[in-house]
Amino acid sequence: MDIFELNAVSVCLRVILSMLCGGLIGLERSRKNRPAGFRTYMLVCLSSSLIMMTNQYIYMTFEGSDPARLGAQVISGIGFLGAGTIIVTSRSQVKGLTSAAGLWASACLGLAIGIGFYYGAIVVSIAVFFIITFFKKVDVIITSTSKIINIYTSFTNIKHFDKFIVHLHELNFRINDMEISKDSSMKEMTVIAFLSLESKNRFDHVDFIKGVSGFEGLIHIEEI
Repeated sequence: MDIFELNAVSVCLRVILSMLCGGLIGLERSRKNRPAGFRTYMLVCLSSSLIMMTNQYIYMTFEGSDPARLGAQVISGIGFLGAGTIIVTSRSQVKGLTSAAGLWASACLGLAIGIGFYYGAIVVSIAVFFIITFFKKVDVIITSTSKIINIYTSFTNIKHFDKFIVHLHELNFRINDMEISKDSSMKEMTVIAFLSLESKNRFDHVDFIKGVSGFEGLIHIEEI
């Protein structure tokens, strides 16, 4: 029996394989308690696989149909689901990009499995899993010593914040972007600032945060 044709055996194989590949990618997201996790990725991959099998069935049953039509709609439509996983926090942090990209990859895997491209789907699912797990360490190493750092800070008052800006210039940092707001809910008028700083040379971000954490009037500082 040909597993590349649409029959009972190939349908079962594609369903199981799409669940495994989608679940493999979603496993890492679930471990980090992300909104789109193990089951979400599995469902996306499985549903995409079904769409492609349906497409193949239509192509085999009805003459003159386009075998890629339904798959193309999945590729464009998955963007709406992916966009729902991307959020901007109150500290101007963008989160969910990896989850959105993973969902898109999961949909693509489902399409490949659904049409019977098993080898490509298995290889890519393993590659995606490595990217979102082991390659994250490489990303951290690269970004933690880059020339640019984005920080969230809060100060007891505007005078201490002004002194902090002067101190940054003394450290040869250039301010690329700055956003300031005030929190009147505190006893004092707390100043909250988001800063994008750039140095001429690469530097250790952790050492920088530790070095300025004791600055006068600084309540809180963290990299974003």
